[in-house]
Amino acid sequence: MALKTSSCRLLFKFIHQGAVAPLAGLNALRSVLGWSSTRGYYNSGKPSYAGPGGAAHVRVVDLRSDTVTKPGPAMRQAMAEAKVGDDVMGEDPTVNELQKIAADMFGMEAALFVPSGTMSNLIAVMVHCRERGDEVIVGDSSHLHIYEQGGSAQLAGVHSTTVTTLPDGTFDLEQLESKIRHGYPDPHYPRSRLVCVENTHNIQGGRVLPLAFLQEVRALADRYGLSVHMDGARIMNAAVAQGVPPSAILQHTDTVSVCLSKGLGAPVGTVLAGPQDFISRAVRCRKALGGGMRQAGILAAAGKLSLQNMIGRLEEDHRNAKTFAQALLDCNPNLFAVDLAAVETNILRFRLQDLSLSPREFCDRMAQVSKSEEAALGQGIQVLMYPHFGNSVRAVWHLGISPEDTQLAIQKMQFVVSQHVMENIRAQ
Repeated sequence: MALKTSSCRLLFKFIHQGAVAPLAGLNALRSVLGWSSTRGYYNSGKPSYAGPGGAAHVRVVDLRSDTVTKPGPAMRQAMAEAKVGDDVMGEDPTVNELQKIAADMFGMEAALFVPSGTMSNLIAVMVHCRERGDEVIVGDSSHLHIYEQGGSAQLAGVHSTTVTTLPDGTFDLEQLESKIRHGYPDPHYPRSRLVCVENTHNIQGGRVLPLAFLQEVRALADRYGLSVHMDGARIMNAAVAQGVPPSAILQHTDTVSVCLSKGLGAPVGTVLAGPQDFISRAVRCRKALGGGMRQAGILAAAGKLSLQNMIGRLEEDHRNAKTFAQALLDCNPNLFAVDLAAVETNILRFRLQDLSLSPREFCDRMAQVSKSEEAALGQGIQVLMYPHFGNSVRAVWHLGISPEDTQLAIQKMQFVVSQHVMENIRAQ
């Protein structure tokens, strides 16, 4: 039965049961978690302990990312029974089926199964920008620009220029147009070749790009002879949120990279899709980057199941994220700033308004389980999430998090807030 969401005030009773004590051992906890103040959230690790004294009655609600999903029995069975061949030779029937399913679903001529989203985006840049010194225009807070090690420059010799990413994940089109180079073949400048968009937008909290914006980007790119690539790692979340097939979104792009191992639940893999000649060149780039796999049908079988069976359930993740966001807004006292209208998919980004409680400390407290908490709540609840940009916290819902898990996360949040409030009162 789902636990009722209640005001944080109701949790003050736990204080009188000895549940509130000054939080100690944060440095030790950071050591356990692998956290560092100078590192991004991708460097954090999952706590290795179950709770005080190794208690078994600790519920873990892992909201760090939708990459932590694990294949279920049906997916494991499909992988075990997959028909395989040599994919580098184009002879793996399951890979070929996955690529055909994806291409049809995305409204593209062809598709290619690759090991990761980072490799898929890099291949796209390499194929679109055929000469070293070509230029790609990206958002300044895009995953491709921030989290992919500058692979476009490091490995492909492609220069990047950035436009400001707006809060909804879009760009100002006038600024985008101003970034397009017009001097080619003047030897002083790189040559503009490609515009990259991200949908949904990770750093901006899972925002869905409006179809009208994509249409305008497409028109602008066509005007100057540029291609458009979409980092669509979570495009299925966007399609579900907008109530349209992915092809309705992708009609405005030349190519797309779609991750199978996030909300869709496969253990490995991304599909890169686009025109047939693009994919033919992408095969060569994949091989050069070490992404040519042999009997890859074992992995592709999981991807097939993801595309065929896992898209519809993404709506549950969106509801759960919104439920938690509403609980943050309902919290009394008002410690959290949340734009509920911006919670469009499975990623929630919220800010802490009390300067005495930092995002890192809040995440530490949510992950920590004490005996007093177990006594007060009847069990330990370990909620894992990450400190994020701009004094914020990021939490991501996925198929491993049920509505009940979401209510447990709310209960733990309320308990942490009650502790923090009483500590401030005692310090006065």
